[in-house]
Amino acid sequence: MARRVHRVERTPSTQDVLHELAAAGAAAGTVVIAGEQTAGRGSRGRAWASPAGGLWMSVLLRPEVAPALEVLSLRVALAVSAAIEAVVPGIALQLKWPNDLVLAGRKLGGILCEARWQGNSLGWVAVGVGVNVANGIPEALGTSAIALAMLVPGAEPDPLTEPIAAAITVLGDRQGHLTEDELASFRARDWLAGKRLREPVTGTAGGVGRDGALLLRRDDGVIQEVRSGSVLTVDG
Repeated sequence: MARRVHRVERTPSTQDVLHELAAAGAAAGTVVIAGEQTAGRGSRGRAWASPAGGLWMSVLLRPEVAPALEVLSLRVALAVSAAIEAVVPGIALQLKWPNDLVLAGRKLGGILCEARWQGNSLGWVAVGVGVNVANGIPEALGTSAIALAMLVPGAEPDPLTEPIAAAITVLGDRQGHLTEDELASFRARDWLAGKRLREPVTGTAGGVGRDGALLLRRDDGVIQEVRSGSVLTVDG
């Protein structure tokens, strides 16, 4: 499909630009791409380092019915992972609940879904995607983050933009819980599966439910559904 793509060299956040465009009537599928973000954000308001060389983009969705953002985030992560692997063969991405893309055990990128309401009706959803491609990794994140170019020399962000935008746009009107196929796809990529967790509750990660909740087996045997909060493994 023909889509409107707005490219900016430098901006605080592609999410903020897209929200402004959406409020002015931009169509579903509109994309904002930045060469650099000066105030990129991840989940729960965390700062996201976004230097030149990475893929920093946001895609506008206008679903008729408000989606569960937890489910949408996982759907986007599955779609983005498949899109990246199709463009960059030879890599295998995993997903860390709720919204991290993982490569070789380190964080490659993340997903951020933000809904905006107009009165009692959903106005739109801005889906932000950040992927480390050819950008440098901050020294403080050297052991926990990775860029594509570290494993695939010559990797660049531009070839990824349209495949990722297309993969996200088709999710705009998908409703309901995760399907059995989606759950199977997540299990195949689940980086947390079987790992011991120390936050948000001590226990063992056991996949996700159809509503997108993390399933955690506590030490007393009870299965607890986790819907928000930081997830930290015992080994870091």
